[in-house]
Amino acid sequence: MLHILEVKWKRNQIADMIYKDFYPFYASFANPMLYRGEMELEKEFSLMKSYYPETARKIQEKVEEECDLLDYEGSRMYDEYPDRYMLYHLGKKIVDEVKKESELETMSDSLLGDLAEVLLFHEISRRRCRRRRCRGAFYR
Repeated sequence: MLHILEVKWKRNQIADMIYKDFYPFYASFANPMLYRGEMELEKEFSLMKSYYPETARKIQEKVEEECDLLDYEGSRMYDEYPDRYMLYHLGKKIVDEVKKESELETMSDSLLGDLAEVLLFHEISRRRCRRRRCRGAFYR
């Protein structure tokens, strides 16, 4: 009988060691205000995008579509140092798609390419910062 009590006592001690600091995963991130700042930034950016001229708005839509395709874990977009060659060709692809869909005779090719690259770099930078902020909240 004494042996059985010793075994039970050891089991309880082991269980206490394992579950002593147990905290359920669903309660660890229950802060409802966690993404409030992110939502405010998104609303502000949407407001500013609504003021874009028509040409810039079309290019921005294409930039967002391309960035959505590249927005996955391990993407080249999230490399520590993104490849300049990849970014240049992505900008060129966006310009070709925008030219195909609409007639942009008023802008020169170099100006249109520069605008597309600036909007692309800004969108990538915005997504990288958002990812760093959001992931940082979980990995601190």
